Amino acid sequence: MKIGITSTVPIEIPISTGNCPLDLNNLFISSPNPKFLIQLAESEGLPQNICSWIKGIYAITLHDEVDHVIAVTGGDCSNTIALAEILQRKGKRITPFEYPISGEIQRLKEEFERLIITFHTTWEDVYLTYRSLNEIRSKLMELDRLTYEGNVVSGYENHLFLVSSSDFEGNPKAYEAKVMAFISEVKKRPPFKEEIRLGYVGVPPIFGDIYSVLEDLGARVVFNEVQRQFSLPSFEMPILKAYLSYTYPYGIARRIRDIREQIRLRQIDGIIHYVQNFCYRQLYDILLREELPVAVLTLEGNEPGPLDKRSLVRIEGFLEMLRAQKRAWI
Repeated sequence: MKIGITSTVPIEIPISTGNCPLDLNNLFISSPNPKFLIQLAESEGLPQNICSWIKGIYAITLHDEVDHVIAVTGGDCSNTIALAEILQRKGKRITPFEYPISGEIQRLKEEFERLIITFHTTWEDVYLTYRSLNEIRSKLMELDRLTYEGNVVSGYENHLFLVSSSDFEGNPKAYEAKVMAFISEVKKRPPFKEEIRLGYVGVPPIFGDIYSVLEDLGARVVFNEVQRQFSLPSFEMPILKAYLSYTYPYGIARRIRDIREQIRLRQIDGIIHYVQNFCYRQLYDILLREELPVAVLTLEGNEPGPLDKRSLVRIEGFLEMLRAQKRAWI
């Protein structure tokens, strides 16, 4: 059975039964022609003014033989609720999962238990799987450290490995081997010597070239906020506390605390805040600008593809401003 997930879920639960769900976002954006999938969804009635990620998930679910979807209906995109109902009407099995906005551990435990019952597993097997997957997560934390401390990992490489940790690319053992080989390789590299160190916050970008453009302009992303959260950085905690510490589903206050700490730790000069068209998370830009101690550039995107010319000009201006600030401090 092919299982899809609409966002990060406690993947230990299905994996403990021998299944490994695939992140539908990753399937969509890595497909040979993601724009075609968007057009396909629109041709079947999804409106143009709906987030492209939702349209991509819809199309990939219906046309890539996904049988069962774990839909995150609380703590992610509110459109997922309606999407899940549509997919269910079209014959797909839907299991909802909700991160409690209250952040109460008992509520989260109840959501875990519903998934455990759905997948016919046990808490004991889930705990064993959690410990096994944490060996991979520890290697991802080393990869992340080599990004900002060792300075031998590019922003795109960091993004690619961390964003894939939501589903371990459908094969945890093969994914772990891939991570280990990459770490071994990059340790032989000379360090990057960028002028500007950036943080990237917000949902993963729909632009395919944003990291390479930044590096061509003398900057490097040393912190990918949400992608890092997908790797469950609090994995050393008990499983329920680790998923409560996963900042993305629980509102902006936890995210801001995490971002501020990473700005300090990674010596970040500025932040790029990516927002997806038609997404309620755009409103958080106000609070990020008020609360973060460095300059913020907000970029908005809609469909897969390269950065548009306006965004390129704004990035160039932002980096020049950061360079001027650094010169003034010297």
